[in-house]
Amino acid sequence: MSRPDRYVSFVGIDGDVNARKLMELLRRHIDDPEKTNRFWELFKAKLERIKQPDEVSGFSQDELYLIHAYINNIRELFEVYDDQPALALLDQIEAESC
Repeated sequence: MSRPDRYVSFVGIDGDVNARKLMELLRRHIDDPEKTNRFWELFKAKLERIKQPDEVSGFSQDELYLIHAYINNIRELFEVYDDQPALALLDQIEAESC
């Protein structure tokens, strides 16, 4: 099976669905009081604003945008907790959509 080439087209790449799945995996960690910190609490606030576009002066951020903007932080967290499925999905998203 050939892999979609993001430089040719995003056809066949379900970036939004993958981004939402990754956020679910991320939330398993950052919603745990033992694993969160001030950075992740602020990140969760950004996730909540995705649902309220009127409150961000029309600037639309979505899950994929946040992944792209904070990919190194997200990767580090998954590495700390050795979350291999989440790292695999993050690698896929980075290759296909970032």
